[in-house]
Amino acid sequence: MPSFTYGQVEIEYLKRKDKKLGVAIDQIGMIEREVNPDVFSALVGSVLSQQISTKAAQTVRQRMNTLLDGDITPQGIAGAGAEAIKGCGMSTRKAGYIMGLAEAALTGVVDFGALHTLPDAQIINNLTALSGVGVWTAEMLLIFSLCRPDVVSYGDLAIRRGMLNLYGLRELTKDKFEKYRKRYSPYGSVASLYLWAISVDNGMQNTAIARNKKS
Repeated sequence: MPSFTYGQVEIEYLKRKDKKLGVAIDQIGMIEREVNPDVFSALVGSVLSQQISTKAAQTVRQRMNTLLDGDITPQGIAGAGAEAIKGCGMSTRKAGYIMGLAEAALTGVVDFGALHTLPDAQIINNLTALSGVGVWTAEMLLIFSLCRPDVVSYGDLAIRRGMLNLYGLRELTKDKFEKYRKRYSPYGSVASLYLWAISVDNGMQNTAIARNKKS
């Protein structure tokens, strides 16, 4: 799988715009996150992963790969049928969502092959019209399939936790979130990668915050 691509242009821009984030970037270094350029397959993977553990999602995805001979396509899902999709280890509702994605692709309700030509907001609108797809799911697709450069999701708990940790905040209002999001633009997706890392790495968090307080 390819990785989300960024480099010194994005890093230097973020470091100039936000010194606290710059400290964290220097500590963490480059981040590699896999992307799936097959938009339909990526969306199916996101839906089947909802509300279950990473390990469980991997198991379901492996079973679906086996069922569909390693090629998750609208045609393959429609041909397999809802019961077979459910048999991969998911609920009836979730299997229905995935069948709906296949139907939307096959009937042209969503042209997955043309999504890359649309602006972010239009992609979110098109995808969230489908059952089982919320704004957060669509935003993650923007980053990890379409590689859009400027996505910072307010609906992502880890992103918000990363901001709280980085800036030493007790609470994060929507207005303050928007302030940071605009500061990161047009490289918000790269900032998101670092905020995710900050949200889970306790040792790095504490060191970064200590340094930030001194600066």
